Amino acid sequence: MPSPLGHALAGLTVHAMTANSGTALASRRRAGVAVAAGVAPDLDLLLRFVDGRNHHQAESHSLGCALLAAGLAFIVARWRRWGEPLGLALLAGLAWGSHLLLDYLGRDTHPPIGIMAFWPASDGYFKFPWPIFLDIGRTLEWKTVIHDAVAMSWEAVLLLPLLYFIWRRRSRALTDRVSTRG
Repeated sequence: MPSPLGHALAGLTVHAMTANSGTALASRRRAGVAVAAGVAPDLDLLLRFVDGRNHHQAESHSLGCALLAAGLAFIVARWRRWGEPLGLALLAGLAWGSHLLLDYLGRDTHPPIGIMAFWPASDGYFKFPWPIFLDIGRTLEWKTVIHDAVAMSWEAVLLLPLLYFIWRRRSRALTDRVSTRG
């Protein structure tokens, strides 16, 4: 499963892909919503401290939870009067979905293997047979720290060029759109 770094980069990529104006692309709020939604599914790791069970990769790693995140973003955006609530809801849902995609494409070494992608319709776990991302260890042993550094470097090698390419393309497209109107 990818690290928070990989999930944050994927969230920023979703932010860049969905920006409909230069102002939206430069918005720290939109970027923050995207990064938070991209990383948030892993908060299920904290539930172990509540009841001692492993909840990781279960319901929070599902399309059902992505829809719930979108709904929550919509409610908060309306309540706080943050611009376009539907756009922020879409952003949050897609960024949450980017987490699911990266975890699906990642090497998983902590049972249960895979993600509960289609909850609540299905409680089955799904896993890509040829992982692209490395797993992330959960100890502070030197060997694990080195492995995690390599895994995060690999995520950066794969995801930073994608983020850069999409950000530049969107920035140019949005600038061209503004200049053709004027």
